[in-house]
Amino acid sequence: MNKNNLKGFEFFRGLVAILIAIAVAFIFIFICADDPAQALSCLLIKPIISNGALNVKSILTILGRTTPTIFTGLAVCVMFSADQFNLGGEGVTMLGGFIAVLLGIYLPMAAGVHAAVAIIISAIAGGAVMLIPALVKVKLKSSEMVTSLMLNYIILYVVLHFLNNTFADRTKGSTQTYEFLETAKVGTVVQGTELTYGFFIALIATVIIAIFMYRTRWGYAIRMIGINGQFAQYSGLKVGAIIIASQIIGGVLSGMGGAIECLGRYTTFRWLELPGYGWTGVTVAILAKNNPIFVPLAALFIAYLNRGCELMAIYAGVPAEMLDIIQAIIFLFFAAEQFLSKTRQKLVVKEAKQEISAKADVKGENA
Repeated sequence: MNKNNLKGFEFFRGLVAILIAIAVAFIFIFICADDPAQALSCLLIKPIISNGALNVKSILTILGRTTPTIFTGLAVCVMFSADQFNLGGEGVTMLGGFIAVLLGIYLPMAAGVHAAVAIIISAIAGGAVMLIPALVKVKLKSSEMVTSLMLNYIILYVVLHFLNNTFADRTKGSTQTYEFLETAKVGTVVQGTELTYGFFIALIATVIIAIFMYRTRWGYAIRMIGINGQFAQYSGLKVGAIIIASQIIGGVLSGMGGAIECLGRYTTFRWLELPGYGWTGVTVAILAKNNPIFVPLAALFIAYLNRGCELMAIYAGVPAEMLDIIQAIIFLFFAAEQFLSKTRQKLVVKEAKQEISAKADVKGENA
């Protein structure tokens, strides 16, 4: 199958997976909702249209919610491209947010510089932490999926320990830090929405990662390892170093996403459980087929569904966990290599027959 046909098939395969997920969601909606029509309207229409007009505030909120998942989606894209099933983005996002808020509280700096320094340090910390599963993978040949998954919970409980025992503001009704300084704030583009300037940083990061992955030697090496690690090693590539680099980059992006999210949408650190952006980033990367350019679109799709499910829970009594069901089904069908494999095989056979027939016609004409 030629490259264009293969891309077309993968697009069709992804579209079918999404449609199946939404169809299953419709079934659950009809079971759970008292008014299925209203529930479907909340899911599909109300996120952007309200009372017959565009809901600009809701649209900007949806865009704002893509910010952290663009970062985690990019992180997963890089790691998955190197065939590294690292799931540590969830914990690293939380750690990045925690460190950024602490720097915003206890490290006074000038406006503009303060937020940048906090984000950069959080990103470096994220890369350093992600070095753990990377080294364990390369040196001990241990599964990066298992070590990174456990790392999430180590980070969670370490952060909660320091939050509860060292940095909590006891005057607040719930467990959270003191408010960080205004100089550390990532500004909001439109007041009253969740759209911050972090969204534009995420888009810039998308372009940088796309150029890195498809226009640099290191990016080529990462993709080559993902395609065939043994061939990459025989070709002289330093596979171990590249595996470590891919996971460090993933950690940097995840830490940056957590920092920007906390400094943009909140005034304190208040996450008492894993925020979920790392898990969503996996779905985003799968939807984007590990192509950084498509990550913002995939994140936008998930954010749209998130807003729709939120409105369904408010106005139609449908559980907000509907989004988790949709994501799980999408993940299931995208990850299943055998999904539509017979259709793919038929396309390959058809294309081969056409090629053979064309060659036979050429020979006949020459004779």
